[in-house]
Amino acid sequence: MILYLGLTVMTVALAYFVDNKATNIQSNRISRQCMLNRVMLGTMFFLLFCVLAFRVDVGNDYGEYLDIFNDLHLGNHVSTEFGFNIVVRIVQFFFGTGVVSARIIFALFAAPTVSFMLRGMHDQSDWFVFSVFLFMANGYYFSAMTSVRYYFVLAIAVYAMKYVLQGKWLPFIAWIVFAACFHKSVLLVIPVYFIASRNWKKWHMLLLVALCVSFLLFEDFYRRIIFTFYPFYENSVFDNGETSLINILKSFAILVFCLLYYKSVVEKDRKIQFWFYLNLGSLVLYTCCSFIPEISRVAYYLNVSNIFLVPAVLFKIPDKKQKIFFGVVIGAAFLAYFVMFLYKAYNVEVGLLPYKTWLFE
Repeated sequence: MILYLGLTVMTVALAYFVDNKATNIQSNRISRQCMLNRVMLGTMFFLLFCVLAFRVDVGNDYGEYLDIFNDLHLGNHVSTEFGFNIVVRIVQFFFGTGVVSARIIFALFAAPTVSFMLRGMHDQSDWFVFSVFLFMANGYYFSAMTSVRYYFVLAIAVYAMKYVLQGKWLPFIAWIVFAACFHKSVLLVIPVYFIASRNWKKWHMLLLVALCVSFLLFEDFYRRIIFTFYPFYENSVFDNGETSLINILKSFAILVFCLLYYKSVVEKDRKIQFWFYLNLGSLVLYTCCSFIPEISRVAYYLNVSNIFLVPAVLFKIPDKKQKIFFGVVIGAAFLAYFVMFLYKAYNVEVGLLPYKTWLFE
């Protein structure tokens, strides 16, 4: 736990010195702030990459991935997507099928996962240090040790959000299609992000209510669609009808907070509206779609936007006293959540603690 707490403190401290709005003074000269940004971001990447890449037997599916690597070597059928399988086979071709190749594979996915997340926050956040704090405190970084493919594509989805905000749909779709080669669930974000990027009218809210009702009334219909793409989830241990109360509370609390400043902040900024609608969508999923196996695997594509939404609204609150008050309250709430997350990390079902590394073997 001390390692994770120390890593979080160091990462947030480094992020404090990053000004992601800084630009070069001249076209042929790098400003001092831009140089500082590169040093800070490079150090953050190094620290986050090392903890991800050098772990061993950390994460509840670490052993499952070792089995997948072995099955791919033996030519057995696996449920993983072809992009992931190609990367594994290339590494095994050059480094064999032993422990070394497995460690290289984990490191290969750790690097872009961290890179895409940092680049996504750098390019989009209105308050970079607070976004990094939420990224760590929400457990998005640490959970990347439990599902290599999923958090790799989640990082790409975060990075690709900027193309949605810029209205550049071709590169956005290209990135998502590429990510789907490693985890096809990410294809969901193409229609969802498009809908969230629209300027909603009042009648759109009525459609959302109707959709929520349909989720409750036609559960079997939606389940048939889901199991067409993921047949192995049907009647599995993940198909248990459970949802996440803590994520419902988080999404609802953030929704209420944003509604307090909807007229003065949210409504005036299209990108904040985009993140606001994504948070609203995650609340709908958690409350109305418990029939989806591993509901968080779907909802995280939406509520990960909170690392942008909350800092953006806080940053633009016009009253300084209110900004400080909500900043302290929200910071304390996520710190409490982070502590609970770390204690749960000892559970066998999570397997994030104790941390073990092969560096000193």
